[in-house]
Amino acid sequence: MNRELLRQLLLYYQDLGIQTLYRRGPAQTTPSPPQAAATRPETPPLSDPVPAQPYEAGLFESTPSSPSHESLADILADIGDCTRCRLHQGRTKIVFGAGNEKSPLVFVGEGPGAEEDAQGLPFVGRAGQLLTQMIEGTARKEGIPLKREQVYICNVVKCRPPDNRTPLPDEMEICGQFLFRQLAAIRPKAICALGATAARALLDRKEGVTKLRGNWYRWRGIPVMVTYHPSYLLRPYNQNAKREAWDDLKKVLHYVYD
Repeated sequence: MNRELLRQLLLYYQDLGIQTLYRRGPAQTTPSPPQAAATRPETPPLSDPVPAQPYEAGLFESTPSSPSHESLADILADIGDCTRCRLHQGRTKIVFGAGNEKSPLVFVGEGPGAEEDAQGLPFVGRAGQLLTQMIEGTARKEGIPLKREQVYICNVVKCRPPDNRTPLPDEMEICGQFLFRQLAAIRPKAICALGATAARALLDRKEGVTKLRGNWYRWRGIPVMVTYHPSYLLRPYNQNAKREAWDDLKKVLHYVYD
């Protein structure tokens, strides 16, 4: 078992409030007959868990949440004309989210840009057009009948940061509560985190997308795949990243829709 996986497991148990772990030693029992010993399954030790599919080694898992009994309309009503953080000062419209509210797949981005702020809808600018191509083009090539409007898309923060800067930690914390409530209400089969900000909000990890992408994680029991934000893929020197993002998306689509 590698050190990184052990560290993640220890952090997980610490989050659960478990401070001490014991490893079971050899059982002191009367030897069983050879025939019984040959058929008795061994209990795997705590330090060598077997990850469940579709998860891979290196899994980070947060604590599962209780089912939500509120709707997206309830959450939007609670947001209201939000002034909880400084981002409201420069916004035109709150960008809550869009798509199929019962979708088994949710895409989470960073925050609204200029086009999104003007229209009140997520991913409608150049990055949004690329995201549409990624979803529909990959689905078509993989034989999966899927259109963008059939998934749900939202962001970590609901108001545009000044000059499209990265949201600050306190802004992510204040607005993140509504993202978490959205995800709990939809309860999708999987989440695709687009970019470092979304990955940090959902997984509370400091590694960059390059290290996180391509593997499965969990947010409150829901599988999460991290991949590049479409705006990053628009840069001409990121050709390898485009191929990797399409590979990540194929994993997500096959897991959710196969």
